[in-house]
Amino acid sequence: MALKGKQFFIILVILSLFFVRPILAVDIPISSAEIDEIQEKINKQQEKIQDLEDQKKVYQEKIDIKRKEAVTLQNQLDILKNQIAQRELEIEQQEDKIEETNLLIESIQFKILAKKQEIKNSKSDLEKLLQIINLYDRKNFLEIIFLNDSISGVLNHVRYLNSFQSEAALFLKRITLIKEGLETQEENLRLKLKDLIDLKTDLQNKKAKYAAEKQFVQTVLDETRGAEWKFQSLLAEAITESREIENEIATLEQEAREKIAEEKLKKAELMEAEGIIVFSWPVPVEGITCSFHDPDYPYRKWLGEHPAIDLRAKQGTPVRAAASGYIAKAKNGGMGYSYVMIVHNDSFSTVYGHLSVISVEEGEFVKRSAIIGWSGGLPGTSGAGNFSTGPHLHFEVRLNGIPVNPEDYLL
Repeated sequence: MALKGKQFFIILVILSLFFVRPILAVDIPISSAEIDEIQEKINKQQEKIQDLEDQKKVYQEKIDIKRKEAVTLQNQLDILKNQIAQRELEIEQQEDKIEETNLLIESIQFKILAKKQEIKNSKSDLEKLLQIINLYDRKNFLEIIFLNDSISGVLNHVRYLNSFQSEAALFLKRITLIKEGLETQEENLRLKLKDLIDLKTDLQNKKAKYAAEKQFVQTVLDETRGAEWKFQSLLAEAITESREIENEIATLEQEAREKIAEEKLKKAELMEAEGIIVFSWPVPVEGITCSFHDPDYPYRKWLGEHPAIDLRAKQGTPVRAAASGYIAKAKNGGMGYSYVMIVHNDSFSTVYGHLSVISVEEGEFVKRSAIIGWSGGLPGTSGAGNFSTGPHLHFEVRLNGIPVNPEDYLL
């Protein structure tokens, strides 16, 4: 009887060694070499990105030097050509960052698969261990005494049972830790996927700026035909027009608010509520060719900071009111600058510039998303004005008459 008891104990130990793998042994279908290979590619991408960053700095230094010089046609063309070269590097760098992010995502996905496999293996081992514990623990106290020929045998039985139970507790703890690691990797994956979306959006904007800058160089050459006097003449016209429009907008906004105050019923029904407004995009989002206070704005030295964002839009794209409001100005500039200004409440107004066609009249109220005209900006066409960089919509948001960044208010 005692021999059978010992044989049973030996069998249980053998089973435990057969079924239960060592804690650190994990059957993962992902080799570390694959992850190392991805990491090596990531390192190369990072080196390439840094190299492009150094090249961009060289062009920026050239641009800064040229900006300090007198405003001449050749000077402005040199600045623009350096900006275009710099933009080409930015686009290449952005594409490399996207590739780097894709590699990081691939690496994280491998790690997630590995964690899931670890959990699966650990659960399988734990299940087998629990089966052994259950089988070993079925015998009652009298059976244990009869199956063992000494008190030490009984104590060994209890000791080994406790050992199995301790190992089961370690498995549970290990599974918990692996799950925590899995959750961390999954969160990293979500963040990297978001980064990827942001990088692709930024790339789209950089490509839009690149196209606008190349078009601008061609526009300058076409309109000046390389003549310095013609350039200076057009520049003076642009500066005068810009100042007149700025003064006009400031005056019109105040006059419009006074008119709105006289029509309180319409104001209540068709104006936006007081406070912060969340604006709708006036045209489909295809990229921003010039940002608010853009340091690369071609006219920055002459006209000051860019008070708007320029939205890429094909010639003749429907332009919609970003919010409900009152048409304070609908200026058809002929072959000059055409724009619409809408007052939305006591704080906010918007301006839509380079319109090729205007479909609203001053003094009327419009609802959010109503078509107020069609976009323009193609050099030499109606509403484009002087030195337009190509088809786009100039979009301003003003808070108490002062231009603010539209991107902070667009949904």
